[in-house]
Amino acid sequence: MADRTRKHRSSLLTGTPGGADWAKRAAARAMLRAVNFTDDDFSKPIVTVACPFTNATPCNDHIRKLGDILSREIGAAGGKPFLFGTPVISDGETMGMEGMKYSLMSRDLIADCIETMHEGYAADGILTLSGCDKSIPGALMPILRNNAVGLTLYGGTILPGRYKGEDLTIVSAFEAVGAHGAGKMTDEELHQVECRSCPGAGSCGGMYTANTMASAIEAMGMSIPGSASHAAVDRQNRISPGKRKDCIDSVRALLGLLDRGIRARDIATREAFENAIAVMMALGGSTNGILHILALAHEADVPLSLDDFDRIGRNVPLLGNFKPFGKYVMADLDRIGGIPMVMKTLLGAGLLHGECLTVSGKTVAENVADAPVRPGGQDIFYSIDRPYSPAGRHITVIRGNLAPEGAVLKLSGKELDHHTGPARVFDREEEALDAILSGKIRKGDVIVIRYEGPKGGPGMREMLSPSAALMGAGLGKDVALVTDGRFSGGTHGIMVGHVAPEAQAGGPIAVVREGDRITINPGDRSISLEAGGTEIGERLSRWKAPELRYNRGVLGKYAKLVGSASKGAVTN
Repeated sequence: MADRTRKHRSSLLTGTPGGADWAKRAAARAMLRAVNFTDDDFSKPIVTVACPFTNATPCNDHIRKLGDILSREIGAAGGKPFLFGTPVISDGETMGMEGMKYSLMSRDLIADCIETMHEGYAADGILTLSGCDKSIPGALMPILRNNAVGLTLYGGTILPGRYKGEDLTIVSAFEAVGAHGAGKMTDEELHQVECRSCPGAGSCGGMYTANTMASAIEAMGMSIPGSASHAAVDRQNRISPGKRKDCIDSVRALLGLLDRGIRARDIATREAFENAIAVMMALGGSTNGILHILALAHEADVPLSLDDFDRIGRNVPLLGNFKPFGKYVMADLDRIGGIPMVMKTLLGAGLLHGECLTVSGKTVAENVADAPVRPGGQDIFYSIDRPYSPAGRHITVIRGNLAPEGAVLKLSGKELDHHTGPARVFDREEEALDAILSGKIRKGDVIVIRYEGPKGGPGMREMLSPSAALMGAGLGKDVALVTDGRFSGGTHGIMVGHVAPEAQAGGPIAVVREGDRITINPGDRSISLEAGGTEIGERLSRWKAPELRYNRGVLGKYAKLVGSASKGAVTN
């Protein structure tokens, strides 16, 4: 790797051997010698390796091992790795508590941490690892923001747990809480689900946010082909062979990018983002994918809006049969060909841009040329002509007098003509969960959880606890949930999230009253409050924004900086 074309800027740090800046950089080199730099190393390119490791969550528990593998491969190829960590907040663990407010905020914090290390040391290339949900977009945002030479690598999915002949994921545990609260599950059954849901390292196994974003980023061309579906570890909790190979292939790809001078925005074009959206829709991905893809597009300076998701979603059928709404997990997709097979299927149907460049140095069409075709005799991934559900039946962007800037409805193949019911209004997630678990919610209700948006929360918490409680209580088909917060990728039911403007910003959701009639109509992509425009206007004229819940610390900073969910909830 010791090549001047590869060491294209880190001489700013080390100085150039024999150059006019050599003597000036002696103090920096003195410090680098203390961390095992030799004379020869000062001619080598420096590669920052972002390693968001923590033993606080299975999603990232193995990430340090992957960071060490990458560092060894970079060193063997003639480079010098700078390995560093970032914060990681587990959505699954902090769900339903105040700590969840740090989750979405951590996405932008991770991005800022990575940018700080990469730009501060004037590194030549960058390779970022990720695991838990927010670390995935957070790992790519700074690469796009600064148009760096680099790529990202997903740490991999967890393998499923097993109980009573069924695959388990973390959502199984959340829904078990609801079933237990409704008297449908014993204490012992709840304990067994708790103990068996997460058998080792890796990110949540269904088509939840982590696997959605890993798939979208592979489709975008910013990670190596095939890496999104490889498991993190084997059944003995050792790094899987597939993930070890991903590390080797990622370093090889980085060398190619450095040699050819290919930068992130050469790959992350508008067409590449459209590919990401198409794959997300086909797989039945998380609504969080919308939030994060909008944020990535913002960093890449690519114009993208909610309307683009709606436009693409109208043409792409739902083909994946994955949890939370279906039967299978990411490991099942991997054994039938992974994302390359998915992309080959969509490309053949004219639903992808095959000419897009990827980090492999090849185009999408070239990458999938040798990928397996969709196998028959399985119901993991359906065919284009006989889909799991027709186009337009997964994630839908809806608008109306309750959400003038837009909101996101997740159908996941369900047929819903409309839902009209009385509003049950809560200003905190915990209040709504208590009402569900105590049996105060009835069929036909529309639960409204507000002041949980990006500013109001702050941090736009995920409503997995109340939504899973509804499913566990058998109310998932009969009760709608509307919020200016988010939903976990594990959420399913009649769910409307990302309502914008949010309550804290003076959106109409702030003046919904207990008992107001709300109608959700997927057919005309609308959500409306029965109170007319005049009444809503009068209510808003009397409304005053409550004080921010946090005025100091990182959440206070975030609440002051963060923008609308309709634009990705970005802070810069």
